[in-house]
Amino acid sequence: MTKEEVARNYLLHLEKGEMNKVVDLFSKDGIVVSPLYGVKPAKEFYTSLAADTNNSILKFDGLFFEKDANRISLLFDYHWVLKNGEEVAFKVVDIVEFNSENKINKLTILYDTVKSRAVLNSVHAK
Repeated sequence: MTKEEVARNYLLHLEKGEMNKVVDLFSKDGIVVSPLYGVKPAKEFYTSLAADTNNSILKFDGLFFEKDANRISLLFDYHWVLKNGEEVAFKVVDIVEFNSENKINKLTILYDTVKSRAVLNSVHAK
């Protein structure tokens, strides 16, 4: 798979809640850096995300390549419905770093957490 195919499959599987397929896009020691969940191995991060998520709607907004680099960035809108039915929407930039086999080594998630942190905290408080 090309880097672009990996990135598009990532968004497709994430929106469908197919976390095993998302994790399969990562290298064996792939990690996720998240503003809400911290730094975690990919499998652990997506297990936690799935446990908190009822539904997700993603709207792709752009794919950006870095010349002579092994990373790309994805821009998308994320509409997140949590297990308790609360919803939050925000713009996301995912910076995806690949190994030589186009597996994701590191995914860094960037977004404003002001609203999402409060909503997630209310889910975990119950």
